[in-house]
Amino acid sequence: MFSIDRRYFRYFDWVSFSLTLIISLLGLVFVFSATYKPEQPYSVFFKKQIFGVISGFVIYFVFCFIDYRRLCRLGYFVYFAVIALLLFTMIKGHIGMGAKRWIDLVIFKFQPSELAKLFFPAFIAHYFETERESGVYRFKDFIPALCILGLSTLLILKQPDLGTAIILLGAGIILIWMAGIPRKFFIISFLVFLISAPITWRSLKDYQKKRVLVFLGYGDNRNERYQIEQSKIAIGSGGITGKGFLEGTQNKYMFLPESRTDFIFSVLAEEWGFIGTSFTLILFLSLFLRLFFMVTTIHNLFARLLALGLIAHIVLSTIINICMVIGLMPIVGIPLPLMSYGISHLWTTYASLGWINGIGISRFYVGK
Repeated sequence: MFSIDRRYFRYFDWVSFSLTLIISLLGLVFVFSATYKPEQPYSVFFKKQIFGVISGFVIYFVFCFIDYRRLCRLGYFVYFAVIALLLFTMIKGHIGMGAKRWIDLVIFKFQPSELAKLFFPAFIAHYFETERESGVYRFKDFIPALCILGLSTLLILKQPDLGTAIILLGAGIILIWMAGIPRKFFIISFLVFLISAPITWRSLKDYQKKRVLVFLGYGDNRNERYQIEQSKIAIGSGGITGKGFLEGTQNKYMFLPESRTDFIFSVLAEEWGFIGTSFTLILFLSLFLRLFFMVTTIHNLFARLLALGLIAHIVLSTIINICMVIGLMPIVGIPLPLMSYGISHLWTTYASLGWINGIGISRFYVGK
């Protein structure tokens, strides 16, 4: 199952790996800045992030060098265990910031919903590969996949974790669309969404409703709008070149909430300005274009489906996080991939990127 040949390194995508490494180092720099205190320069969060990045690259190579087809088959069955973990989290999960999203492993707290983002593409790819007998899918073939996606999204929403639920649902819909679900499904879904919108609104938690209302311009600057207003101040005050490393006042004087996690991009903007944010966006864009180019060169339909699903949650997280901190979308608590503090989402991102690289290697490797 696990073997390494020199040809693996010959076909290894060093470009995407290098971009991943650079963004990860950039993330470490700003987790350090977001948690820096003169009396304790190296915070526990920074030290954990270093552990997360180092162990993350180990996970990257493990997922890269395991045969992606065997890993996909394994992931299909693992996904049922993920659903069990999501159920367990609802019952015995660790409560933090009013949500029950984590399982406490003593050393760190693990978020099972991150595994859903990682293994759902494997579930979909393997499911459709084994269901393809006639070569054409009928709508009834999509029902089990839709039910699993709906159940997973509902379990994550109940934690509550609206951000991760949106990412999983969005990536899942993209995969099912790529698998060839009839167009009428989207028309019917849109109509159902419109009809059920009032019920959906009532089912949201109070703080989730407030986030939507804040996005629409309601709320007080000192209460409901505090997070987004402080984020905009941080980004705007950075100007062209920024205030300088460790010199961001919104961050230094703790005006900016969740600076090491959801609002890490605001810290970067305040300290490195337009030049720094542009450089970071170019790095992300280069990584995503490289990965999408790789997908277009994969001839196996199910390998392409798997790779696309692994890319989708990273791209969606990046777009939503950046739009969120600049006020173009409601705040839904989504970290910036490879940069925000947090072990679970770091590991998920590295595993996904390593898995994609492994699929890319299989395009050329003899015997694959």
